[in-house]
Amino acid sequence: MPYSRLPELPDSVTNVLPKHGQEIYKEAFNNAWEEYANPKDRRGNQSREAVSHKVAWAAVKQKYHKNDKDEWVRDQD
Repeated sequence: MPYSRLPELPDSVTNVLPKHGQEIYKEAFNNAWEEYANPKDRRGNQSREAVSHKVAWAAVKQKYHKNDKDEWVRDQD
C-alpha cells in the first residue's frame, strides 16, 4: 500500500514529523515497498509493510533526530 499523499501516512508519522520528514518517510516507504515485494528479499517472516515502515524510519533518522523535548528536528548539515 504505497502512499500517494502525505495525509495518507499513519498518524504515528504525521503527528510527530515535520513536513520534510514526512516527505522523506513517504518516498522511502514507497521505494522499499517496491524493493521488498518478493518475500525472499526480506529477512525472517516480516511483512512487506513492516519492512517498508522500518526502512522509512531509518531514512528519516538519517536527517532528523529527537531533541530533549522528544520532538523530531532536522540535523545540522
